[in-house]
Amino acid sequence: MKNFKLTELDKILLRRKHSVMFEPADMTYEQSKTEKALVVSGLKNVQALGFTFSKELIEKAFHFTRDEFTAFYGFLIPALKELVGADVTYNPMYPNFPQQVAEASDIELFINAIVHYWSFGTLIPEYEKNERLPLIDDNKMAVLSVGSHDDLMTIFTNLVESKASISEQDKEDIETIILACPDYTTYFPDTIPLKENVAFVGKLIIEKAPIKSADSIGKYFKTATDVLRLVTALSDGDISLASKTKYRNLRRVERRMIMDLLTGCGNITEDLFRYQYEWIRVAEILHPFEYKKAKYSNVNAAFNTLRNEKKPLMFAGKVQAAITAKDMREAATLLKARPGEFARQLDKLIRDADNPNYIVNCFKEVATEISTPVLLQVRQHFIGRMENDNQPVRVFFPKGNLAKAMVIRNELPKINSNVCKNVARICREALIEQYKEKDFLGKVYIDEDFKNYLVPFSQRSASKAVKTIVRGSKLPIKEDAAAVRGFIWWTNTDKTRNSWDAGNYCKGRVDIDLSATIYDENWQYVDRVSYTQLRSAKYRAYHSGDITNGGNVNGDGVAEFIDVEIDAVAKNAGRYIAFQVYSFTRQHFSTLPNCRFGWMEREDVNSGEIFEPQTVEMKIDLTADSTVAIPVIFDCVERKFIWCDMNLQNASSRFYGNNLESNLHGVTATCYGLTHLNKANIYDLIMMNAIARGSIVTDRNEADIIFSNDTTVPYEIVNELDEVTGTTKPVVKEKPEVPIITAFDTDYFMGQLL
Repeated sequence: MKNFKLTELDKILLRRKHSVMFEPADMTYEQSKTEKALVVSGLKNVQALGFTFSKELIEKAFHFTRDEFTAFYGFLIPALKELVGADVTYNPMYPNFPQQVAEASDIELFINAIVHYWSFGTLIPEYEKNERLPLIDDNKMAVLSVGSHDDLMTIFTNLVESKASISEQDKEDIETIILACPDYTTYFPDTIPLKENVAFVGKLIIEKAPIKSADSIGKYFKTATDVLRLVTALSDGDISLASKTKYRNLRRVERRMIMDLLTGCGNITEDLFRYQYEWIRVAEILHPFEYKKAKYSNVNAAFNTLRNEKKPLMFAGKVQAAITAKDMREAATLLKARPGEFARQLDKLIRDADNPNYIVNCFKEVATEISTPVLLQVRQHFIGRMENDNQPVRVFFPKGNLAKAMVIRNELPKINSNVCKNVARICREALIEQYKEKDFLGKVYIDEDFKNYLVPFSQRSASKAVKTIVRGSKLPIKEDAAAVRGFIWWTNTDKTRNSWDAGNYCKGRVDIDLSATIYDENWQYVDRVSYTQLRSAKYRAYHSGDITNGGNVNGDGVAEFIDVEIDAVAKNAGRYIAFQVYSFTRQHFSTLPNCRFGWMEREDVNSGEIFEPQTVEMKIDLTADSTVAIPVIFDCVERKFIWCDMNLQNASSRFYGNNLESNLHGVTATCYGLTHLNKANIYDLIMMNAIARGSIVTDRNEADIIFSNDTTVPYEIVNELDEVTGTTKPVVKEKPEVPIITAFDTDYFMGQLL
C-alpha cells in the first residue's frame, strides 16, 4: 500500500489534473463493501470543498481497507482545502456580512472604523455571529480522477518542451519532479525550444544534479545569448534579460563550463555586443583570458574585441540602415536570413514599402522557418489590422517577471486589407505545414467555447492559481449566480520595514485593502466599494469592513470581502466590475508571508457561511513584486469574467494612501486594455493542428481526442450477447481511454500544440 503522506508530486497532479495516485490493496468489492458507508461519508466532505470522485476513483476507493481509506482521506482533504483556500480561517470585521453592512447606520460604520484606526488595527468591534441559513447554491463539482506516474511525467515533458515562457509555478513543478523522480532523464526532450527554459533547466542540472562538464547540456546552447541567460539564472536574475542582474561569483568548475559552452556557439562576437553591458560584467567574474588553450581562442578573441574595439556594424544595424534609407527591398533581402526578425519587422516593412506585395512574397519564402508562436502572433496581428478602425488601442505586455500592460492609442497607418488577408493566409498555411510534422491526432472534437480562451504565449509572470488561465481570456459566470464575492486573506510579517508612519509603530504590520470599481460600457467610472466607501445601495455592493492589521504571522489572519450584485450593475447602466488589491502599508506582495485573493459566485449571499469552499471559482497567491494587483474584471452584461492578473506600482507619493482613488487612472487604462486585446485564441490553435494532424468531428463520442471543459467520459453503443436469451442487445460502453483536454491544461498547449 502507498504511504499516503502528502508529497509535492501529489500536489502537482491534484492542482493540474484533478487526479490522485495510489495503489490500494488487492481486495474484492465483496471483501470491502462493509466500508461503503465510510467512503460515502468521506465523499460528502470532499463535495463540501467543491469536488467529487470519478466512477473509477469510487470503484478503487471501495477496494481500500478502513486504515487505507482513512490514510488516503487524511492526505486528500488538507490538499483540497489548500487548493481552494479553505485551509485558513476567514475573519472579517462584520461577521454577519453582507446583511449587517447593508443595514448598519452610517454613524455605526464610522465609529467602528475610527476606533479601529486609532488602535492601530488592534480593536475590532464585537458582534455576535448570527446563525446563517444553509447554503442553497447548486454548484457543479470538479471531478477527481485516477492519475499515474506517466501523467506526471507528461506534464514535465510538456513544460520543458514549451514554446512559450513558463510561470514560476511551472518552474517549481519542474524542479520538484527532477528532484523527486530519478527517471526524469528518460522523459527529457532532445530539444528545448524556448531559450529561457534552456537557462532554467541548465541551472537546475548544474546546481541540483552536479555535473563536471558541459557535455550533458551543451546541445541546448546555440548562441552566446543562451549562455548569458544561464549565467543570469545562476545569479537568480531575470532570464528574460529585461532587467539588470547582479552577477554572483562563479565557481571555477562553473567558469570552465561557461567557457566550454561558448566555444560551441557560433557568431560569438555579434552576440556579445548585443548585450554589451551584461557581458562586460560577466567577463569580470568569468576571467576568460585565464584560459589559454587553443580551444578557447575564438572566445578570447570575441572578449578582446568587446573590450578594446568599437561596436561593429552588426546585422541589426545593417537592417536599420536600410530601413532608414527607405530601401525596404534591401531590408527584406537581409531579413530573409533571419526569418524570426523578419516576422517582427513585417508590419513596418509593408506599410513603408512602395511595393508591399514584394515584401509579402519575400516573407512567404521563409514563413515555414519561423517559430509557430511567432507565426500565430503575426497572423492575429494582421487579422486585427484588417479591422484597424475597430481597434482603438494597442496593448503591449513588456517582457519581464512583473505582469504589466502598456496601452497606447492605435495610430498605425492603415494597410490594404487584401495585403493583410494575404499575410494571415501565409501564416496559417505555414503553421499547418509545420504542425504536420507532429504526431497524428486522429478525430478531434473542439468545444466552441475555446474561442474565449487565449493562447498561452507568455506565462512567466502568471500568479499561482487554482486554475491556469491566460490573461484576457473570457469565462462564463455561473448561470445561477446572483453576486460575485471577492475575498482577501493575509497576516502580518515578521520583517521590520522602513515605515513612513510616525514613530514607526507598524513594525511588521500589514494592511491589505480589497476594492472594486464599477464602470459603464464605455469604461467611465460610475461607483466604487472600498475602505473609503463600504457600500453602494444602487449597485447592491458591500464591503465587509476595513481591517488594518493582519495579526500574528502564525495566527489565523484576517479577511475582507466585497459583494457586488451582477444584475444590479447591469440594470443601472453599469457593466464592468474591476477588483483590486492594495498594499496600503506599501510592502510588496513578494515580501509578504501570506497574502491571497479569490472570489466566489453566489446564488444567495445570505445563505451558507461567508466563505464557502465549494463556491470558490478562483484563488491565487499574491506574490508579485508590486503593491497593486488587478486580478479580475467582471462583465455584468455578458455575464463573463475576464482574467486579468495584472500588477501596478503605486502611482501616488508616499505621503498619500496607496488605494483605489490614487491609482484610478492606471487601473482604468489597464482594464480597458485587457478588454481590447487582439490575441490568438486556443480554438484556432487546435483547429489548425487538427487540420494538419487529423480530422474534425462534431460528435464528441466519435473523437479520438476531446478539447472541452466538459469532462464527461465519451461513450459508444455496442451490441453484446445476452447469455440468458441468446440475443444481442445495445449496451452503452464508456471510453475512458479518450483523452479530454480542458482549456486549463496550458502545459499541453505549450508543449504539444504550439
